[in-house]
Amino acid sequence: MKRVFMLTAVCAVLYFSSCTTKKEVKEEASKYVVTSPIKIDTSFTKEYVSQIRSVRNIEIRAQEKGFLEKIFVDEGQFVHTGQVLFRIMPKMYQAEYLKAQAEAKATEIELENTRTLFNKKVVSKNELALAQAKVEQAKAEVALAKLHLSFTEIRAPFSGTIDRIPLKLGSLIDEGELLTSLSDNSEMFAYFNVSEPEYLNFKMHHKDDVHSKVRLLLANNQLLPHSGIVETIESEFDNETGNIAFRAKFPNPDRLLKHGETGKVQMTVPLPNAVVIPQKATYEIQDKIYVFVVDKNNVVRSRNIVVSNEMPDLYVVSGGLVESDKILLEGVQKVKDDEKIEYAFVAPNKVVSNLKLYTE
Repeated sequence: MKRVFMLTAVCAVLYFSSCTTKKEVKEEASKYVVTSPIKIDTSFTKEYVSQIRSVRNIEIRAQEKGFLEKIFVDEGQFVHTGQVLFRIMPKMYQAEYLKAQAEAKATEIELENTRTLFNKKVVSKNELALAQAKVEQAKAEVALAKLHLSFTEIRAPFSGTIDRIPLKLGSLIDEGELLTSLSDNSEMFAYFNVSEPEYLNFKMHHKDDVHSKVRLLLANNQLLPHSGIVETIESEFDNETGNIAFRAKFPNPDRLLKHGETGKVQMTVPLPNAVVIPQKATYEIQDKIYVFVVDKNNVVRSRNIVVSNEMPDLYVVSGGLVESDKILLEGVQKVKDDEKIEYAFVAPNKVVSNLKLYTE
């Protein structure tokens, strides 16, 4: 009987000990982690849709009328400065050049005869001057005929890549007709639009006036191996969009980029005095982002916030929160509005230091 009583007592002790442990675990589990927003100077990488252009891209047009006699290049071919690209049938222009030369020779003979007569005082000084003027005019006609003849050979004004050639051999060409386009792709421009606030932040943090490094994300989601620099900013904002155009230059030694491509310029945008919170402290309903704010009575209430930018594990908040607010960090999916909780507060700088934050 005594042994039964002792066994009962031991069981009772174990039972109450177990209940106490479960109660402590339950109390511990119901204690939530709370933190606050933090204001810091940071930056993030933003992508801007860009149009890629050659540093030089021109249309090659005929300067004379005639038949296309010869095509010396092919589409997509790289050509060098001064290389002959096309020839327009030159026979008519050669004849005009020879005619001008003959007329110039005749005026020179006439000038010599006039000079002889002038020396013999047969003709006046004005007649000699008139003969001299005819020579100069004839020389000008020769130079003009030579220029027209040279226009029958179309040469590359700079080194670059030939675009499509729409005309074929034997085509009758009018003056000014498009023959092809020529692109210098050794370096490329990327044009992209930046909003007014981002422009102001950029200028305030780049005192050397642009020349900020940027990257280029290509259409296949691969980064261009070479970094570029922001070279220029246009002088005026677009009144309709509120944006201003930036121009970045990228080296293109492998000729990977072509005129007319699209891509995304990745630029580091400074964020001074940014209010940030961990992304895991938020939840989303119908494209709106919320947090649970803990009031002075330890009651949680949901609040809609405005997120202006997103960084790894962090949101930059532009509305809905201030630094003094306390927000629920852990257990966002467990609590409900107007629920009273117990919590442990963790300093925001400690929370942020454990996340992927990139600061300047």
